[in-house]
Amino acid sequence: MHHQKLEAYRRDRLDEMTLSEMQEEMQAGNVTSEELVLMYKENISLRDKNINALLEINPDALQIAQALDFERQRKGARGPLHGIPVVVKDNMDTADKMHTSAGSVALEKHYADRNAFVIEKLQKAGAVIMGKTNMTEWANFMSDKMTNGYSSRGGQVHNPYGAFDVGGSSSGSAAAVAANLAAAGIGTETSGSIINPAAQNSLVGLKPTVGMISRNGIIPLSHTQDTAGTLARTVKDAVNVFSVLIGFDPDDPITRFSSDFEAYDWSVHLKKDGLKNVRLAVTPELFKEISDEQMELFEQAKMKLKECGAEIIENVDLGSNQEDLGFAVLLHEFKADLNAYLARTNSMNPIRSMDEIIAFNSENSDKMLKFGQNLLEQANLLTGMLTEREYVEALERNRFLAAEQGINATLKEIGADAIILPQDFGCNVGAAAGFPAITVPFGFTETKEPFGITFTGMAFSEPKMIEYAFAFEQATKGRKKP
Repeated sequence: MHHQKLEAYRRDRLDEMTLSEMQEEMQAGNVTSEELVLMYKENISLRDKNINALLEINPDALQIAQALDFERQRKGARGPLHGIPVVVKDNMDTADKMHTSAGSVALEKHYADRNAFVIEKLQKAGAVIMGKTNMTEWANFMSDKMTNGYSSRGGQVHNPYGAFDVGGSSSGSAAAVAANLAAAGIGTETSGSIINPAAQNSLVGLKPTVGMISRNGIIPLSHTQDTAGTLARTVKDAVNVFSVLIGFDPDDPITRFSSDFEAYDWSVHLKKDGLKNVRLAVTPELFKEISDEQMELFEQAKMKLKECGAEIIENVDLGSNQEDLGFAVLLHEFKADLNAYLARTNSMNPIRSMDEIIAFNSENSDKMLKFGQNLLEQANLLTGMLTEREYVEALERNRFLAAEQGINATLKEIGADAIILPQDFGCNVGAAAGFPAITVPFGFTETKEPFGITFTGMAFSEPKMIEYAFAFEQATKGRKKP
């Protein structure tokens, strides 16, 4: 395809193109994976200077795409991700020419020894990893004053929709996908870090149950809450990427649960009537902070849900206050988990513990401490042994208040299938429980800030959540490109 034709194709077709459409186009010989990579590179060069979503581009992306095009001609496509350019968050180990730094200059020269499990899965599926995305430094656990999407290594990610919060901590992955700099993105969530940027960037964010996707090779925050997930422009795209990431990993014991879903046909859950006779609970205590305008949009979304055949149960009390939910768990686990990660990085990496990160930041304070590092310091005061009463109690409270007594008991008691929330409000309750959530774009405020609806339910209820999200998306078509 020569340059003029490629240009026109990029302008007319590439923006908002779904993964299935890309597959059809490649199968039909209208476009190659190599050309998709070139067109996204072009988009990045034109748009990313205003957005700052990418930290680095994979220098091998074009050749990986060429190899996958060759393979398609010889043997056919591997599946829905064959030749599709995706971006991944900068906390995922890639054993290639890109660094893995969690956004920190302290690790800007760090090369991972081996791929994270999710990267292995993406490569097996034939995805082209286009680049690493900027993120809130240390997944927003460096300082409680830090703005979403800021890192010392990458600067500030901007929301492609305007001067709004870009959301964190998977900020760059979300902004890149929203601005059509890649076909889909991988993020991670500990508490809201996929759901929040998805809502802020008019995207679908799929945060799975902890245990669906291995965390091995991802710079950690909390081993009881961390999970990777997907950011995409449509529910189907998000599900297509999610489906290839699932699987048992002997190095992450909780993934034993996911083996039921390894060869699972998710497409059966993309049902237009997926909301018929579904009972959805509204829990106002989780969104006390909401603005009048967002409340108005939420009311409109509830009307839509009813039109789709859902029953809305108003004023449900979850019985667990968000404030109770374990910040202590994250602080204690952050030290233990990050120290374990750093100690196992390749021997050339000089930064091998949280102590050394803090020291490095202090020595380079003008570059590193724009927002201070009070969370790193707070975490570092703990023993990291995970034996403290405060930690164990917080952990029990998370399991009990959020999971058993909170979401599970409430849904069972009122016979509801899921909780619906405006934007990403209340996401920390589901996160503390380790439960799945999906955010779907719904509309925009007067000032054009994106607004979405989040569905959350019990552990491993992804099939149901996907049905509700897909039916809602098809009925509302709320996403608009920036």
